Amino acid sequence: MVNAYSHLWISLCKLCESAAPARAPGDRWGSTVKTLVVMSRKGGAGKTTVAVNLTLAARAMGVKAVLADADPLRSATEVLRERDDAAGLLFETSASKLFTLTEASRRAGADLLIIDTPAAPEADVAEAVKVADFCLAVSRPTYLDLAAAVRSVAVIQRLGRDGMIVLNQCAPARNHVEPPAVVKAMEALRFVSLTVSPIALRSRMIYQTAFAYGRSVQEIDPEGAAATEVQALCEDIWRRLGGEVRRPPLRTANDDLRRPARQPSMGYLKD
Repeated sequence: MVNAYSHLWISLCKLCESAAPARAPGDRWGSTVKTLVVMSRKGGAGKTTVAVNLTLAARAMGVKAVLADADPLRSATEVLRERDDAAGLLFETSASKLFTLTEASRRAGADLLIIDTPAAPEADVAEAVKVADFCLAVSRPTYLDLAAAVRSVAVIQRLGRDGMIVLNQCAPARNHVEPPAVVKAMEALRFVSLTVSPIALRSRMIYQTAFAYGRSVQEIDPEGAAATEVQALCEDIWRRLGGEVRRPPLRTANDDLRRPARQPSMGYLKD
């Protein structure tokens, strides 16, 4: 255990020497690691897609970010293992080792530890939530996904953590009107006592294209809509964690979610 811990710490130290630009004297940005848990109690919601893209977006912002793959399926590992920076970017782990990994990240001076969790069992999910500073519950705008999001919220609240729900794989808005499924999902989540992100991630093929190359959507198409949405979500979460973003918030195609949408007819909602 000691040797394994030492190896992990050395790897993290190397990461933190190379992952971000040097900082000015007295800048304590990385003195305390923040832990973000990305979770969904149902498979297929896209939590690994969100976790991987948020990690790489944070690193692009100059944040010393590490991704912990705590999902036995190892989907994040499958995507990132061939990268040149994989040794310092990605750590395969399990629920029982998350506290050790969090402590090693703190000692190494990392800014952000993002944990990609399994969908089950609940005990493993709970272990991840226990070490979290912030939890991101990922949900598609479907009935079964929303039901799973409610279960995620229950774990987050039971353990007294802060968090937010993000809608993923949403159909794009048309002429500033959200698709019925997104409207219904937002309405349903109003009754869940957890913040819903004003930034929805849209269903786009570029996510799969990027993963085929072991990259994020920002690395494949930095000016694209998917990259803009991921960047906006990453900046929002980093601010909620108390981090500093050194530029104004991005405007995205999701800005319509921040203001009253055009009201569809009752028949439209029932489709």
